[in-house]
Amino acid sequence: MGGRVLERLLAPLYLDSNRDHRRSVFIAGSGRSGTTWVSEAVNHRREYRLVFEPFNPERVPLCRNFRRKQYLRPDDRREEYLDTAWTILSGGLRSPWTDRFHRRFIVRRRLIKDIRANLLLGWMRANFPGMPIVLILRHPCAVAASKLALGWQDNLAAVMDQEDLIEDHIRPFEAEIRAASTDFECHVFLWCIENYVPLRQLSPDDVHLIFYEELLAHPEKEVPRLFSFLGRNFDDRVYETLDRPSPLSRRGTTPGDLTPDGWRGVVGPARTKRAAQILSLFGLDRIYGEGLMPDPEGAHAMMRDREDKVPGEVQEGG
Repeated sequence: MGGRVLERLLAPLYLDSNRDHRRSVFIAGSGRSGTTWVSEAVNHRREYRLVFEPFNPERVPLCRNFRRKQYLRPDDRREEYLDTAWTILSGGLRSPWTDRFHRRFIVRRRLIKDIRANLLLGWMRANFPGMPIVLILRHPCAVAASKLALGWQDNLAAVMDQEDLIEDHIRPFEAEIRAASTDFECHVFLWCIENYVPLRQLSPDDVHLIFYEELLAHPEKEVPRLFSFLGRNFDDRVYETLDRPSPLSRRGTTPGDLTPDGWRGVVGPARTKRAAQILSLFGLDRIYGEGLMPDPEGAHAMMRDREDKVPGEVQEGG
């Protein structure tokens, strides 16, 4: 206990010496999708300052103007959002919450990990160009089962309270979403919304997609792809990191978290079928179909097939 307390006390004592937002890497994904696991792998040589979940308004007073899963149109230039995001992305935020896992004293790069920012990624890409973005996807049934086992709330009602989001992306599915009748359905609908929107807004060149199942099954292929995207070197310690659960998983590992198919016995055939129906509404069955493994090409096809101009979109730096 004493060692952990000492680490917490020392965590804020660091020098972040480069305030360029392009020196940050942003890792996003739904909760329980492996964002902490991947972040630890990327930071296996302790080269980054780890910034943990900064867009959490309940823990970070700086983000009090943000919702828990805020959507902003890419052309939104309101200063209360831009200034806050710039402070976070450029390394100006210091907080016991966001610094809780940081262990390096002098840093020139940041690794920002957040499970509440999927709906902000298009806005970030437009307003903070040049920052590498990594988006992690995991089967929605696995995500839903893990959240339910841990007693997580779905927050679907709060997400659906954003009229800009509905108008820009969700209107065709609104009736089905509001008719969700079980906690499982709500979690699956939430997964669909928070992954459908960035896939619709971003192109394959804007973001690096990682699939939890592919990383679990084929780290020798996925790790080099990730580090090539980041323009960074890695060594064999990264594979040692991937062989053990993240700190958060160690405290809350649920059945199926560490295998691609572990969720099947928990979810059952009826809920699996219902999840497939929900995915098909959004066209996300192109990514997660009847099999256990994702189809990455289905995700890239969705991104390439997007309209030339999604509502509210602006060109990078425009």
